[in-house]
Amino acid sequence: MPTSRPSISILLPVYNAADTLPGALKSIAAQSFTDFEIVAVDDGSEDHSADILKSWQRQDDRLMPVFESHRGLIDTLNRGLGSCRGEFIARMDADDLMHADRLDRQVTLLEAQPEISVAGCLVETFADGPVGEGMKIYETWLNSLIEHEDITREIFIESPIAHPSAMMRREELLAMGGYQERGWPEDYDLWLRYHAAGKRFAKVPEVLFYWREHERRATRVDSRYSVENFLRTKAHYLVAGPLKRRDALVVWGAGQTGRRLSKHLIREGRAPDVFIDISPKKIGSTLRNIPIIGPDDLAEAWGRLPNPLMVVAVSSRGARRLIRETLDKLDLIEGMDYLCAA
Repeated sequence: MPTSRPSISILLPVYNAADTLPGALKSIAAQSFTDFEIVAVDDGSEDHSADILKSWQRQDDRLMPVFESHRGLIDTLNRGLGSCRGEFIARMDADDLMHADRLDRQVTLLEAQPEISVAGCLVETFADGPVGEGMKIYETWLNSLIEHEDITREIFIESPIAHPSAMMRREELLAMGGYQERGWPEDYDLWLRYHAAGKRFAKVPEVLFYWREHERRATRVDSRYSVENFLRTKAHYLVAGPLKRRDALVVWGAGQTGRRLSKHLIREGRAPDVFIDISPKKIGSTLRNIPIIGPDDLAEAWGRLPNPLMVVAVSSRGARRLIRETLDKLDLIEGMDYLCAA
């Protein structure tokens, strides 16, 4: 084991990844920045992943494999985090690939801007076959968020940083409590905790990470990443954060997304005061005994509500842009008067 403390610890959870692990390790070995260690935690793999790690360690003593019984991703990440020695933690997954300059570009950003807590980068998805349309849309959205203000403006819409593309400061990540099991996405939870703590984000505006799309990804097979659990996460952090400082809540959207999000907001102790919707069939009725009004009545309702915040919860494609245009005409400011959550 190397005795000197490396600048970067690459935190690499491994579970039944024998088909893709060699490629991931090769992309790490090809990095232009070389002062790193790889903390690879094998989570009780049943394939040849452990043999691959042992063989690789014999070639590169920067690899520090940890072998555990199967505990799941969150325990695996925290076990690995406890073994990391670097000033910076670079996440990586065993089925993805790094650009040769990824570590160099991200550590340069963090060293040059000590106020930044989390450094991401642009990503490119790939697959054995075609990448799905939904993933392409998500990739485009992710890559549109570079500066801190962009990332935090959209943080309640979706997870704004691809977790395995992120680099963080180790001491800060430990102080944040590492990874936590809440029954919802551990990476989204982490970014929302950073956000709640007032930490800053940024991305290197280059494609430095190649994100593999496949049917076995945790986001596809683990219930923590279901739409319902993303909504639970958003509701929890909305109530604990922005809504804590407001006296009234307006939810734009009485359709499926608005109904589901409002259910979780109510469970967190914060019921909407009014819903906004464009459907003539809904306007004038109620949802959860809360009145539904149309956009034409928003200005009057907004004026009589004490210290309101609006949460936009309409997931139809293109709806966010149209709603933003409407709210801009009413001189409502995103991030101050309203937040998009879909």
